[in-house]
This record gives sequence, C-alpha cells and structure tokens, in this order.
Amino acid sequence: MKSTWKLALGLASAITASTAVSNVAHAEDLTLCWAAWDPANALVELSKDFTKETGIGMKFEFVPWTNYADRFLNELNSHGKLCDLIIGDSQWIGGAAENGHYVKLNDFFDKEKISMDDFVPATVVGYSEWPKNTPNYWALPAMGDVVGWTYRKDWFSRPELQKEFKEKYGWDLAPPTTFDQLKQIAEFFQKRQIDGKTVYGASIYTERGSEGITMGAMDVLYSYGFQYENPKKPYEMEGFVNSEKSVKGLEFYKALYDCCTPPGASNSYMGEGVDAFKSGQVAMHMNFAFTWPGLQKDENVGGDKIGYFVNPKGPDGDQFAQLGGQGISVVSYSDKQESALKYIKWFANKDVQAKWWSLGGYSCLNSVVKDPKFPSSQPYAQAFLDSMAIVKDFWAEPSYAPLLQASQKRFHDYVVAGQGSAKDALDGLVKDWTQVFQDDGKM
Repeated sequence: MKSTWKLALGLASAITASTAVSNVAHAEDLTLCWAAWDPANALVELSKDFTKETGIGMKFEFVPWTNYADRFLNELNSHGKLCDLIIGDSQWIGGAAENGHYVKLNDFFDKEKISMDDFVPATVVGYSEWPKNTPNYWALPAMGDVVGWTYRKDWFSRPELQKEFKEKYGWDLAPPTTFDQLKQIAEFFQKRQIDGKTVYGASIYTERGSEGITMGAMDVLYSYGFQYENPKKPYEMEGFVNSEKSVKGLEFYKALYDCCTPPGASNSYMGEGVDAFKSGQVAMHMNFAFTWPGLQKDENVGGDKIGYFVNPKGPDGDQFAQLGGQGISVVSYSDKQESALKYIKWFANKDVQAKWWSLGGYSCLNSVVKDPKFPSSQPYAQAFLDSMAIVKDFWAEPSYAPLLQASQKRFHDYVVAGQGSAKDALDGLVKDWTQVFQDDGKM
C-alpha cells in the first residue's frame, strides 16, 4: 500500500503528466496510469523495449501522489477510457474487482502459462487476489514494496559512540532486532551533538491526511500481536483490534513519537522522512523500500554512510512489516484490452523483470529475487528480501477508504494530539470499523 487519499511524497523526479515512449501516436498506443515517482521513470525506460518488440506505442499518465487516488479512482468509477493499463494501489483490488473495473486475468494467465506460483507469495495475495487467499487474480504483481528502516551507519560505527552506548545499555550499538532496542538507540541519539549539529533519534510516520500514521502505527502493532479480526470469524474485531497486546503496541508508538522524533514531526510521511534523513537530522528513518535506491545514491548520506534493517520484533518475538507496492491491471473499459494483455505478458517475462530490478523497480518474480546473486546486487537487497518475507497489509475491502479514515483519526488523535488513551483509541476504532461493515451488510 502506498497511497490512498492525498499523499505528499516530495520524492518524485520531474515527470510530465503524460509521457510517451513513441513519438507518433497511433491507434494501438496504450496508456498506462500510475503515480509520478522515481519507479515511474524506470518503467518508461523499461517500456521502450516493449515498443521495439511489438510496435505498440506506450503513453503514460503519471499523477502526483497527492492526487493519485482521487484522479484514478474517479476515472475508474466513471468508466473512463483514459487508462488501458493501471498500476493501482493494493487497497483498490477489492473494490476494483467487485465493481468490474479490472479484467479478471485467470483465463489469460492459464492461456499464456503465467503462474502466480512464480511470484513472491505475499505480493500475489497483496496485489492480485480478491477475495484474499483465493485463486482469483485481477492484477500481475508489479512493484514490490514494504516498510523498513535506514540508519546512519557512519554514526553507529564511531568508536566513541560505540563505547558510550555499550556502557549505558550493555549491548553493542548496531541495527536493532527488537523495538525495545530501537527505542534505546533513538533515545541515545535524541538531541545529541554530532559534528557540531543537533540530531534526533528517528523519523516515523505521523501524517494525518491520507494514510501515513496508519502505515507507521500498524508497522509496530503487527509485531505486538495486533489482529484485524478473529481468524475463525470474519469481521469479529472485539478483543483482536483492541487486545492488550495491541494497546501496548500503540502505547509504544506514542512513546517513540514523544521521546525521539525531530521538531515539527507531527505530520510526517514518506517525503518528510526522506528529507529528515538526507539533511542529517535523524539516526534512523522509517520508510518504504522504494526510497532506498535514491538514498543509496545520495552524496551526503548514501554510499558507505547508510545502512538498512528489517522492521524489528515485538515483545513476544513476533515480527511483521507493513506491505506496500502495487499490481498492474487491465482496465475493463479499455478498447485496447488485447494489446494491454500483450504488455502484461511481456512484463511477466523473467528477463524483463530482471531489467526492471536493475533500473530501480522492485521485481516480485521469484526467479529474480531468489537468484543467488540478488542479495549482493544492491546494498539494500537483502533487507528488502527479508522484509517481504514478513509482510501484512491493511484492509483491502471495497470500503477501505472509510476504514482508513477512521484509523487515521484515531491514531493521530492519540499519538500526536495526546487525546485519551491507547485503549480508548482502539476501542473507538472497533466501533468505527464495525459501523462500516454493518453499513456494508457484512455484520
């Protein structure tokens, strides 16, 4: 999941609203719709090979994250013909399937011998399936993503800091494996002077307007034992969403926000986090893995100065991470579905997927990520692999929007605004979500 309502990313390179691979438009040109961000640049470059092989031109409608969901959900809901292909958010899959926006791909996959067993299982469930955990496919996994962490490797390795940290906490200063360790590191660096500059412990998600604080809080709550519902009874949330473990997880997230974030961090998401890390403001930085290639190349904090680690474990040893990323779908209202399916077939090819990774996209194909050379292909490759192995995702229900709005308000009111208790927030969330599902006739 990367966007829903209005995300301010601030990371995307300058991409025009509509970009064409072919110079001359013709009847078979396909338009692919996605967000305007760095991976979109890589897809434009990659798609030149598709045009060379097929003669089918590619046009791209890339919309900034601030307008991505509004723009394309409106397009789908109005049965518009702008998009032949769309890389839609993982949370759209339920609504898009049930409302007939996407072409069901099962018969096509069978015909072309495209097997979902060839893709990372979590991405198939997260990006392709509806209902979840059933063999009903509405997208091909396209852009793998997950919340992980970067850290200032150069700061962690300083002998004087290593010595001071060991004396204070009794363990070596290193990437944390538990959330307790993460908080100790964050406290250690909070308001510390490094190279004459005041630095802070960690940048975490707190943004209120779209999905930010939900992605951040859930990233912690999962490892504390949070469950969306009773595994034996769908939509039964009492005692699961607001369990004692869930309460402790949300209390931890607030404590981390209160103790260890930089000034002005009350509405921070992906772009603000990148800015905090690149400016040398924080020791650790929560963010989606798609940000890692750009940070690795950064002249000030990249290269040997940056390191990556997987979301830590909770108190009982549970370890999960918030899923990001998207699948690519054929829009059912397109008049060029045959050509669009050719693109899907081409994109699923293992050589294309290998090039996709090399250009900066995150392939979901097993033959790419399970290649023995993959972990050493980039400094962040192993952290990406390990993170994708422990993912969970937010509701993908057709009514995910009001579900998300509720969690945004409840989490922000408690964590940032300090209203009520964690138990109050989660009890309220159960009430809100119950109302949504009752309105949907599911309870």
